[in-house]
Amino acid sequence: MAESTQDTIRELRELVYAYARQETVEPLKGIGRYAGFGIASAFLSGFGAIFIALGLLRLIQDETGVHLTGNWSWVPYLAVVAASIFVAILAWVIGTRKNK
Repeated sequence: MAESTQDTIRELRELVYAYARQETVEPLKGIGRYAGFGIASAFLSGFGAIFIALGLLRLIQDETGVHLTGNWSWVPYLAVVAASIFVAILAWVIGTRKNK
């Protein structure tokens, strides 16, 4: 009787360990992969936004010629910052709205 009780306890311990591993470690691996792709996506999207803003700045500076030089050289920078803020707010509003 004592050996069957020990076997039962050992089997119960192994069962609890396997269940805990199944319900914690394996889902965390999936979440880690999901989070990794999300972080990589955010990183690359950030670089893309920076390059688009820089391209817009250079476009404004090049196309306006001598009109926005001297005392007006700050206007293209303000325009790009304003456009970037507008796009960020638009993305925030779209991302946080509730679907009905």
